[in-house]
Amino acid sequence: MKNRRLAWVIFLGIQVLLVQILGFFPSFVERFYSNGLFPYISSFSRIILGWIPFSVGDFIYFFVGFLLLLWVVNLFRKPKKWSAILIEMGAAVSVFYFLFHLLWATNYYREPLFDKMQIERDYSDADLLRFTKEMIRLTNETQVAITNDSIVKVTSNLTQEEIFEKSIEGYQILAEHHPFFAYKNLSMKKSLLSIPLSYMGFAGYLNPFTNEAQVNDRVPMTGFPMTVCHEMAHQIGYASESEANFIGFLTVTQNKNLHFKYAGYSTALLYCLSNWQARNPALAAQLVLEINAGVLDNYEDSRLHWLEYEGIIEDGSKGFYNHFLKANQQQDGLESYSKFLNLLINYSKNNAITS
Repeated sequence: MKNRRLAWVIFLGIQVLLVQILGFFPSFVERFYSNGLFPYISSFSRIILGWIPFSVGDFIYFFVGFLLLLWVVNLFRKPKKWSAILIEMGAAVSVFYFLFHLLWATNYYREPLFDKMQIERDYSDADLLRFTKEMIRLTNETQVAITNDSIVKVTSNLTQEEIFEKSIEGYQILAEHHPFFAYKNLSMKKSLLSIPLSYMGFAGYLNPFTNEAQVNDRVPMTGFPMTVCHEMAHQIGYASESEANFIGFLTVTQNKNLHFKYAGYSTALLYCLSNWQARNPALAAQLVLEINAGVLDNYEDSRLHWLEYEGIIEDGSKGFYNHFLKANQQQDGLESYSKFLNLLINYSKNNAITS
């Protein structure tokens, strides 16, 4: 047993080296993993677990946490040499690292959508202004279409389960033009960890070991469709947060349901305004004046919702996740979420962003 654990520790170093090498060969990863092995792994996981009404992945995390607690307790009851402890820990990390990359995380090293879809990487202030104005128009129009009044905020008439079911429609429409965004075998779950996720500041996450998309069921419903479609993008192998946001936007705005469209337009508009606030605060203030009062009320509701959960837990978890993203090919860390504007703005120059 000791020799086996030591072998896993040695294998950890080999794994880390191999993963770093893969980073230099995105085309290889794209062909043989992201479009080769991974679709079989992910489809199998969703078929096997998708029908189960609760999150199997969350239960696995609970079980692993329980085993970890027992391990710590046993260390106090039966002390071991530091060398033995380090070998056990190293072996456990090695197994985790292996499964993490085999089942999903190698997608971090795949070919970027900028190259795959031949999209420019940078945009000008003029491009951003054009797109912001378009998002204001579409957000306002959709809000009025739903409420029949520009000063009334949007209230979703869909349940979370209905949103889960309808989310696949946008992927089906998008796949008609871009087959590599095809999605089959829905596996969408409300996370059993929604309260901790709220305090951590996260709306959802993908379980890389079960390929279940976990959604925080406490997030405001107006943005819920965007969160769901974002996590679905991770399920089909797009690990980059900016790419998942981009795909999420395309799928919700392709959806026929107005609440889906509103989630996409209002989310993109908020990112645009945040960008302008950093670039030109005076212009940002002027642009806000063009937004319907009902839309601004939805933004305020969302702000107040997340304000309830702010604190040291969120700061710590986001700090950790920021470093995690940087360690996995996303050098901008948490800022990579907003980088989807680079994809979206340049994509919109030559493609319609609404059905």
